[in-house]
Amino acid sequence: MPSIDLNADLGEGFGPWRMGDDDAMLDIVTSANVACGFHAGDQEIMARTFALAKAKGVAVGAHVGFPDLYGFGRRPLPFSAAEIERIVAYQLGAAQALARYSGHRVSYVKCHGALANIAESDRDVACAVARAICAVDPTLALLAIALSEQVGAAQSAGLRAVHEIYADRAYTDAGRLASRREQGAVIEDATAATARALAMLAEGALVTASGQRLPTQIDSICVHGDTQRAVQMARRLRDALQGAGFALAAFAAAR
Repeated sequence: MPSIDLNADLGEGFGPWRMGDDDAMLDIVTSANVACGFHAGDQEIMARTFALAKAKGVAVGAHVGFPDLYGFGRRPLPFSAAEIERIVAYQLGAAQALARYSGHRVSYVKCHGALANIAESDRDVACAVARAICAVDPTLALLAIALSEQVGAAQSAGLRAVHEIYADRAYTDAGRLASRREQGAVIEDATAATARALAMLAEGALVTASGQRLPTQIDSICVHGDTQRAVQMARRLRDALQGAGFALAAFAAAR
């Protein structure tokens, strides 16, 4: 039976404010990308999310982004590649410390928002992220956007590259994620998102907005945890994957 990982961005509240239903999502996903305090999250939310993920057998990763709480890390900021390297290392250190404090262990890294979008096509930034991971802990995997510069940067640095597709995001014909400014970039219909994900797995390819197929390895599927119907979509996707004969399993051990 083939296996596939299902991941979501979690721990994205701040202080008393919460975004999404992390408790429910952790019953569905196999990997949780935990915000590290720069685009969202804080020490209390991080510790709780790591502990709950451990209790539910969910693997965890450091979800690193730009230091931009006000913009939720979705605004491109003019940092140099060297500065980005240290931004990633800083957040990774915080995630590892709080995960260990909570009895869990970080097993991978994933970029968030604008940082992920830039690293998708900018080789220098993608390599800066990979260098930071190697410097802090080269045993970690990089959860990388499929067909992006992140994949090549990870492989060149000797890191494990985990190829990720998005169930709820549209792709351009160049294989890039469509800008959130464009209509239809975020797919909110659970049935449509599920059908796209199953089609991409069946064909081993990204399905673009125009219907093109771009061949790629697929190791993990992301469903966002901050949309209005995130839990419904994640549950529908998990059920459909199992119905199609896939075993749901983390790509990295929940160690």
